[in-house]
Amino acid sequence: MPDAWTILIIDDSAADRKIYRRYLLKDAQQSYQILEADCGEDGLVLCQKTRCNLILLDFCLPDMSGLEFLDRLKQQRLETSTPVIMLTGRGDEEIAVQAMKKGVQDYLVKQNLTQDVLQLAVRNTIKQSYLQAQLQKTQERQRLIAMTALRIRQSLDLEQILHTAVTEVQQLLKCDRVMVYQFLPDQSIAKIACSSQPQTTADRNNLLNSCCKVARSEDESVNNSQLLLKDGALDICQQMESDSTICHICQYAVIKVNETSWNYDCSNLLETSNTGANQVVPITLSKNEQPQCKPWGFLMACQCSGKQHWQNDELEILHQVSVQLAIAIQQAELLAKTQAALVKEKQLNKFKSQIITTISHEYRTPLASILASASTLKQNKDKLDEFKQQRFLEIIEQKTRHLSKLVDDMLVIDQLKLDKAKFKPIVLDLRQLFSDLLEEQRQIASDRHKLIFRNTGNHQGFWGDRGLLRLIFSNLMSNAIKYSPQGGNVEFHLINKNSQVIFYVQDEGIGIPIQDRANLFQSFSRGSNVDTIPGTGLGLAITKACVELHGGSIALESQIEQGTKVTVSLPNQISKYIVTSQDRSCS
Repeated sequence: MPDAWTILIIDDSAADRKIYRRYLLKDAQQSYQILEADCGEDGLVLCQKTRCNLILLDFCLPDMSGLEFLDRLKQQRLETSTPVIMLTGRGDEEIAVQAMKKGVQDYLVKQNLTQDVLQLAVRNTIKQSYLQAQLQKTQERQRLIAMTALRIRQSLDLEQILHTAVTEVQQLLKCDRVMVYQFLPDQSIAKIACSSQPQTTADRNNLLNSCCKVARSEDESVNNSQLLLKDGALDICQQMESDSTICHICQYAVIKVNETSWNYDCSNLLETSNTGANQVVPITLSKNEQPQCKPWGFLMACQCSGKQHWQNDELEILHQVSVQLAIAIQQAELLAKTQAALVKEKQLNKFKSQIITTISHEYRTPLASILASASTLKQNKDKLDEFKQQRFLEIIEQKTRHLSKLVDDMLVIDQLKLDKAKFKPIVLDLRQLFSDLLEEQRQIASDRHKLIFRNTGNHQGFWGDRGLLRLIFSNLMSNAIKYSPQGGNVEFHLINKNSQVIFYVQDEGIGIPIQDRANLFQSFSRGSNVDTIPGTGLGLAITKACVELHGGSIALESQIEQGTKVTVSLPNQISKYIVTSQDRSCS
């Protein structure tokens, strides 16, 4: 409430107006600014020009009655109502009842009027009117917040939730725009929802001229410039300056970081003051019913023109909406996780079904060959010469290797599908590793294939996972050999390029049709031209997963009947692991 109340006295008697003025100005508890009018029309004009806290209204005016004045005042002030005390020269209960019905707060008889009576009536009427207005305002605010919360939580789609939130809050606060920013895992802040975009250059300049402020650390021992650089506040400024809807982060936002993770300390945001063009409140998510909340982001209301002070009820709206928004976000995230889990479950079920189908199909032929060869050897051992016996044994060995690889592939792909495979790097000499693996392939390759190893650069000191690299190499080489049934060269090239290691396998085989290449890295996918060449379609899927665990990439080039080239690029992370090892040894 204002320190000085504005009182409008409407009475055609100058003497009476002088008495009322004197009574009020002697009030020791309250100060007043007093306006006067000697007729109804002049009083209505003053009401239009000035927001009055109370009107002292004489019932009998020269141009209209007090009741007529009340009707005119109601028509004139549609949105706000000014409390009125009616004054009359004689006590008339019927007139008093009519006045009360039209909204008069009190009815005083002039003959009984004293200084104390007038002062008390004025103070009580204004306070009662103020409390009633506050109650109505609170009820309306709660109604609007409830409606906003209902609209926000009508959807479980995160994008729709955020769009509804910023739109509804902008309409509630009647500000320029409302935005939602989210804290990202990569130590940055991203704007993910905005109620509107700047329409003019002036709007954009107003936003660009806003400062990005971050609170100083409470720890005086921390250098603030170092803190700004350390916690990424400057990155935030640069990111926001590239955005046409830049608005500054509230000066109460404190962002801190430790060695393992980012901690956005938004507790001081709850103490946001009502100064400044922009207001920010945190969005925090509850963490498994624990008292500690997880900072998710913040809700920002921007006012770049006109109003520079925010009312407490407006800030309360922001806080309450942020709570409802946090609940809606949690529900949306829970739904997304549930849907993702269901999708993964369906994929795993489909994968299990594919495994059963593949095993039942792929196992039958080699098992039949093994059984036939073993039976022949058992029944006709004395009749078969040494060459034929050796041939049957080779068939058994070959088919057994095939079955063993099938089992190994199934186990590996199962580990990868369930995210159980881990990247365990050690120091390796890649040239020696791949040379040894190539010799293993030569032992099982036919005489029709010529395996060639080409090496460029120094490959000692590479940090990699030996098991994953073995899987990558063996799958690529076995595919190159298998899908080159007529034989030919199978080349393995190893190249060192400072920050990365590149190797590729190139064959002269049947190639891969264009229409098959898009799905070739998926489990159980094979080229349509493989004919009777055995295989499960797991090799490239395993290879791709192993490459990605290494943080690398894989690419494929092929031409029908001319061959295929598969290239793998792996980051050379030697410096990273050397630093890690040194840190561990020091600790």
